[in-house]
Amino acid sequence: MKLPHPLTGQLFDSPVPPGTGWPEDPAVRRTPVAHDPAEVVRLAATDDLHELEARVSVCRACPRLVEWREDVAVGKRKSFADQPYWGRPIPGWGDPAPRILIAGLAPAANGGNRTGRVFTGDRSGDWLFASLYRVGLANQPTSEHAGDGLRLTGARMIAAVRCAPPANKPTPEERDNCAPWFRRELELSLATTRAIVCLGKFGYDALLNGLASLGATVPRPRPKFGHAVEHQIPTPQGEITVLGCFHPSQQNTFTGKLTEPMLDAVLIRAKWLAGLSTEPQE
Repeated sequence: MKLPHPLTGQLFDSPVPPGTGWPEDPAVRRTPVAHDPAEVVRLAATDDLHELEARVSVCRACPRLVEWREDVAVGKRKSFADQPYWGRPIPGWGDPAPRILIAGLAPAANGGNRTGRVFTGDRSGDWLFASLYRVGLANQPTSEHAGDGLRLTGARMIAAVRCAPPANKPTPEERDNCAPWFRRELELSLATTRAIVCLGKFGYDALLNGLASLGATVPRPRPKFGHAVEHQIPTPQGEITVLGCFHPSQQNTFTGKLTEPMLDAVLIRAKWLAGLSTEPQE
């Protein structure tokens, strides 16, 4: 049954077929689809960031994740039962020539898997986008649906795994299957990136693995994750600073492990390290 998009009113199936008009959908009907890990490797080998986003958004290489994301899209959470669900992988999103990358784990089943934009439509995203707005990296404080006018300036979001996983826990095999997408997007972004904020240890570990695979000099033993830690990593494109940040999950925000000032401070620091602010932050 087709349902109206909350912003445009256009009717869509759940999951949304590519090229049917969903806001910000990078894919077209002819976008090539990866059906296994070998095809992910082959299709990730593009120099065009928009084409990479399109190919990510139709990937079907992990059977468990495909089944889960589509089951959620059909079953829906009760509070969103009147909406169509994206139900596909979530591509990276934001400035195509970022100075700051924000690396996370995976989209949420009723967040990005519903809206089609990473970190959009869930509580973690509410925290993150509000902070990005407060520090001057976003043009509005909320991210509710793709096509809502939100823009990031100088920042881009990427995820280690592009499909919503059951219980928010992708398997090591699924992480590895998705790694070529992550690695290629990281590589295409490194020419301009000077700071990378890692949300949580999973995103941090995936980021270090990705940098190492691209020829970066990652120290041994590997630097430990922690909130507000900083590590300078030489890469073939120049030195970057990797910053740790507790994930803005409800588990962390409800307990006070992560507060708004703590999140803002990391992003403000990243802005200065990336050359987007003239005021040094400690």
